Amino acid sequence: MSFIVGLLAAVSFALLSPALQLVARARGWTVAPVTLLAIAAIVTHGLGVVLGIFVVAQFRYWDAASIFGFCVMAYVFAFGAVYKSVSLEILLGLVDRPLRSAPISDIAERQVPALFQGRIGNLVDGGLVEPLDSHFAATAAGQAMAARVGWLRRAFGIGDTSLYDFSD
Repeated sequence: MSFIVGLLAAVSFALLSPALQLVARARGWTVAPVTLLAIAAIVTHGLGVVLGIFVVAQFRYWDAASIFGFCVMAYVFAFGAVYKSVSLEILLGLVDRPLRSAPISDIAERQVPALFQGRIGNLVDGGLVEPLDSHFAATAAGQAMAARVGWLRRAFGIGDTSLYDFSD
């Protein structure tokens, strides 16, 4: 029965997460999407534990938590794979065209710069970089974030993915 409680909490997470994302966009909240996922995970996990304690005679926390954790991590992994993916934006741009195709020059000259300008805008809005004349410079917060990301890449053994050069 504890596994069912974990599954119910995971289903609640899967319903609450997109609802929070929609509300945040509709109301213009500046909360990062990943923060909203964390809030949804904490709230639904807490509700699942409370439900388990009151409904299941011998509630086994770790049984419920294992199901919940697996489902939430699968959701977060899928969310991360499609959130602001440049490759998927290119694919969606191709699918939206009448012939479902475009010359590579059109993609490289029109779509890709717009995608990267959006990314730069996110970095500026997040206080990680600042425009200086015709360049961008990392702020103190950006340098700290880059150091943390570099540490995480080394900790996870992430190297050159052939898309970006991660050598430090």
